[in-house]
Amino acid sequence: MTVTDDIKITRARESKLKSLSIEDMHFGHSFSDHMFVAAYEDGKWQHLEIKPYQPITVSPACSAFHYGQSIFEGIKAFRDLKTKDIHIFRLNDHFKRFNTSAKRMNMPEVPEEIFKEGIMELIRMDEAWVPDIHDYSLYIRPFMFASEAFIGVRPATKYEFMVILSPTGPYYSKPMRLFAERHYVRASEGGVGFAKNAGNYGAAMYPTSLAKKNGFDQVLWMDAKEHKYVQECGTMNIFFVFGNTVVTPSLGEGTILDGVTRMSIIWLLKDMGYTVEERHLSLDEIEERYKKGELTEAFGTGTAAVILMISGLADGNNEMKFDERKWKVGPAVKIELDSIREGSAPDKYGWLEKI
Repeated sequence: MTVTDDIKITRARESKLKSLSIEDMHFGHSFSDHMFVAAYEDGKWQHLEIKPYQPITVSPACSAFHYGQSIFEGIKAFRDLKTKDIHIFRLNDHFKRFNTSAKRMNMPEVPEEIFKEGIMELIRMDEAWVPDIHDYSLYIRPFMFASEAFIGVRPATKYEFMVILSPTGPYYSKPMRLFAERHYVRASEGGVGFAKNAGNYGAAMYPTSLAKKNGFDQVLWMDAKEHKYVQECGTMNIFFVFGNTVVTPSLGEGTILDGVTRMSIIWLLKDMGYTVEERHLSLDEIEERYKKGELTEAFGTGTAAVILMISGLADGNNEMKFDERKWKVGPAVKIELDSIREGSAPDKYGWLEKI
């Protein structure tokens, strides 16, 4: 008897794909035919179900609305362009990070068999939604929120765990221009910066909007104490290339998300012969080494964007601009990662989990 046997299945009458083209779908706007749901009540997970994608009904007193107990993950499934098999990229690492977020937000952990088998069974049902196109994938969004109808400052006793799917192509159409944010902060030591909780993203929207009004694409977040050490760029981890050495901010203070794409890029870079340093990196050092010609490129990494090159980085009125003709490391490591995920290179790291 497995969890799959306990999942109640209700199929959609007709697939939405009949009237849609995956190539024309935009990330986060088009969703597959079904969703997976589970409820946490009376101290246990129950009512496992896959049903047609649909709105949900919650009380206006839903605890997540008032006290912010809400977390999520971003995962991708890829179709092997040769065999047409479907694999999920680093599912186990995403599962572990999801429960790390749950623990920090004082929410119940989701059992591995529910998390993983629920996702796999959902993808089996919506297999046609996995693109068979280079640079396209199926974005998997597991999330959990406090569903108890209660207004009071304490952890909820009821939660909903859900998974929805969205086919996606390239997330950004062009490199991004960053503004170094010296006032607003994303996270501080002892906070929830390492957790993938909804509040982190909500708090970032206002300073990001200010940056966009001034012609920038995203914010480069700095540390909360001195506002001098770089942390993340927008919703991504960040890397700087100094010759044969690639530097990315360290995770030690718990203010930066432990990105699954980040850790994959670090492994690949090392195998490609680069030295990777995870350490404090000040904006002063970046600017000094840029002036010396030592800094040649910078890029962000994340599940949605994979790798996004940085065209400019402004600190106040001073802006460092990066010459696209010198970009070497970011484009090369993306090719390496894409090759593994799409089946044109062997998965020697064991990152792919077959559906």
